Amino acid sequence: MAVRLPFIPPIWRESLAGVEAAALLRSSIWRGAGMVWGNDRPVLLIPGFLAGDGSLRTMAHWLRANGYRTHRAGIRINVDCSAEACTRLEERLERFAHQTGQPVTIIGQSRGGTFARALAARRPELVAGIVTLGAPTVSQLRIHPLVLVNVGLVGALGSVRVPGMLRWSCLRGECCREFRANLIGDVEVPYTALYSRTDGIVDWRSCLDPAADLIEVRASHLGMGLNAEVYAEIAHALARLAAPEPGVSDLAQAA
Repeated sequence: MAVRLPFIPPIWRESLAGVEAAALLRSSIWRGAGMVWGNDRPVLLIPGFLAGDGSLRTMAHWLRANGYRTHRAGIRINVDCSAEACTRLEERLERFAHQTGQPVTIIGQSRGGTFARALAARRPELVAGIVTLGAPTVSQLRIHPLVLVNVGLVGALGSVRVPGMLRWSCLRGECCREFRANLIGDVEVPYTALYSRTDGIVDWRSCLDPAADLIEVRASHLGMGLNAEVYAEIAHALARLAAPEPGVSDLAQAA
């Protein structure tokens, strides 16, 4: 009987992220083709594991150029305990929603997408919709072994009380129980999950959340934030969210 080896993402494809970025800047979507004008609608951007807010700077620039009001997650490097990170993000989300007087669209890349899903399940009244980019919401550890080593190193440092880092206990411990529940809980807001079979870091099957509208793109994992096809799908998702006007008045009154 043949032994079935575990799927290992083709990490060599991550070298194509720069090519994807160059193609984006030459594309019509970068110049606003197919975009619905944002009318100052708020968008919170959450970066992936080991990344910070700067990794989504290009996307933020594109969104602002098309009339959206973007807000950073306040993350320098995404390595903290999921529960603690989501608590800070929830506070940031609440302030942003009340400041703008309307629910917020959340776009999260990779681990940032798992945070977006958790926030949407926990605080749907603050969220207009979410878009996840290569986010392993179904199984967080179905990633390339080389990246898994980095998760292990961060977990080891956090377990010996280095501040600001996740701990091994986060995987099954009490601290992240609510976060894990939110990853399998109902999502009441529009939810678009983008995944790529050419993702070199995350096993694409771990992105197939049954609660989401699943859309396949051709992109590397790192390139998800720099890929013209991804941007086109984000534009479509934002257009769908813009069709019915969000409940501005309710949040404005609450503010």
